[in-house]
Amino acid sequence: MKDYLQETASQTAGPYVHIGLAPHAAGFNIFETNFSHILTNSHTEGERIVVEGRVFDGSGTPVRDVLIELWQANAAGRYNHPADQQQEKKIDADFRGWGRTCSDFDSGVWRFETIKPGAVVGRDGRMMAPHLNLWIVARGINIGLNTRMYFSDEQAANSEDPVLNLIEWETRRHSLIGKREKRGNEVVYTFDIYLQGDKETVFFDV
Repeated sequence: MKDYLQETASQTAGPYVHIGLAPHAAGFNIFETNFSHILTNSHTEGERIVVEGRVFDGSGTPVRDVLIELWQANAAGRYNHPADQQQEKKIDADFRGWGRTCSDFDSGVWRFETIKPGAVVGRDGRMMAPHLNLWIVARGINIGLNTRMYFSDEQAANSEDPVLNLIEWETRRHSLIGKREKRGNEVVYTFDIYLQGDKETVFFDV
């Protein structure tokens, strides 16, 4: 009889994920450079926006120890990455296009300060509507979840987006739309993420 190796037990992200990945959010200053929720500086090109929301579990309760990473194109629609071959679009040296944030431990609200991205050409050559790529991890999540946020004021582009059009039910597509509003001098897009339930956000296997 052959001996079979037993599967190693899986484990969700524990309470120390913030210390390892975003120590400043946990009150520690241990890295020379902290990746924060602010993706811009005074020279970054594009419309300044704020993106914020909460993550809800299956019971509708806000998850208060979430870590979220954001990856996006610049205002011209180009990623600051060698794999982006859109040579006709320029790279903005003042925009990294990547950030990391944590939800507030009391309110559960997470927040990014960034710019609105331009439209990006997809792998099949079709134009994708402006969007943000988000990765979510927290206690209770075995594998990090990938999703996107599109913009409510880009209805024409959204209607032609090849990824959104892969989602059969229109009500499910709405789970990927951030809603725009003006708060004082800030343009804010609200994007709540639902892990389970009737309002469950669409997640992608990437």
